[in-house]
Amino acid sequence: MWEKLFRTADVLQTGLHASWMRNELIRNNIANAETPNFKGSDLDFHTAFVESLEENSGFTGRKTRGRHIDIGTRDTGLTPLVVQNEDLSMRMDGNNVDIEAENVKLAQNSLYYNTLMVKLNSELSRLKTAIKEGK
Repeated sequence: MWEKLFRTADVLQTGLHASWMRNELIRNNIANAETPNFKGSDLDFHTAFVESLEENSGFTGRKTRGRHIDIGTRDTGLTPLVVQNEDLSMRMDGNNVDIEAENVKLAQNSLYYNTLMVKLNSELSRLKTAIKEGK
C-alpha cells in the first residue's frame, strides 16, 4: 500500500521539473533567434516520462530504524536530456532557430505544464481527503 501512495505525485513532480527546464530552453532559443551560428536546444524527456507512468515500480525508501514504516520519497529514475539541434540552417548566418516553431513549442509546453499541475493538485487533494478520513 505505502509503495503506491506517492508514486503518481513523484512522477508528476519530475514531469513538472522537466517541463520547466524545457520552457527555459525554448525561451533561450527565442532569445537567441538572431545570434549568428546559434544552434537551438530542446529537452528529450517525454518518452522516459510516459514509460515511467506505465511502470508499476514502488518506493525506494530507506529506514534508519527497524520499527520505522517503509515509506519515503521515490527516485523516479527519470533524467531530462538536453539535446542540441544540429539541423542545417536555412539562414546565411548559421542560426537554425525557427521562431514560429519555437513559439508553437512554447505554447504546447505551457499546456503540458498546466495539465501536469492540475493532475498533481488532484493527487494531493485525494491524499488530503484520505488523511482527513473523507471529512
